[in-house]
Amino acid sequence: MREVQVSDIRDAVSKMSQEANFFLPQDVLDALKKARSNEEAPRAQKVLDMILRNSEIAAEKQIALCQDTGTTVLFLEIGQDVHMIGGDLKEALSEGVKVGYKEGFLRNSIVTQPFSARINTGDNTPPIIHTDIVPGEQVKITILPKGGGCENMSRLAILRPGDGKKGIIDFAIKAIEESGGNPCPPLIVGIGIGGTAEHVMHMAKKSLLRKVGEHNPDPEVAELEAELLEIVNASGIGPQAWGGRSTALAVNIETHPTHITSLPVGVNLQCHSARLKSTVI
Repeated sequence: MREVQVSDIRDAVSKMSQEANFFLPQDVLDALKKARSNEEAPRAQKVLDMILRNSEIAAEKQIALCQDTGTTVLFLEIGQDVHMIGGDLKEALSEGVKVGYKEGFLRNSIVTQPFSARINTGDNTPPIIHTDIVPGEQVKITILPKGGGCENMSRLAILRPGDGKKGIIDFAIKAIEESGGNPCPPLIVGIGIGGTAEHVMHMAKKSLLRKVGEHNPDPEVAELEAELLEIVNASGIGPQAWGGRSTALAVNIETHPTHITSLPVGVNLQCHSARLKSTVI
């Protein structure tokens, strides 16, 4: 049994909150550069140039990549041989976000009473927390600051089993086409298939943690990812919906066995500012 101080987790989250908002992951930068080299539409080329320059400025000055610094979504993989000590884990995670957003001069975007008063909490808390218990004695923390423009384009459908692969493709493409420029393409498209209503949306969000170009290990699912990416980029939406072939950088799909009467499908879109940071304690 290994003991982990929750204060160490708090400090890690504080640092990650800032770094995720300042620095795009290398795989995302490489994908954007590849999209730029393959793009033929002049306006799309200019948009991609601006996106890449923006990432350079944010990294150089250590300022937010986007003014919408998002809902802070935390994914924890907690080793089953870990014992948390020194306080409440949930409070430590929230405190880490609070300190990180204050020190990093990051916008606070979270409001209480979402259906009425909508009063800003003033520190971007509370975060959304997902936990998995895994073998081992380490804690892996991944932070995903999720902007409102792309999150608002999330979609859920419970299809009929007979709708099959075509139904999944049609639903996903419709969701992307109807979203237009709202999610700030080029996108990373997260799709969950199977399970239940709440689990399929979790899978769609979690699929966004995968590196660009890293496919599902199941060959059939990987083939569907490639097929959907080709269809999405043939849509002509393009960067920031200005036209072109660079509508998406990747399509990531996760699946789970489901009930004989169901075919749940969830779509969660990530904007070109695909902020992500992980650490292991």
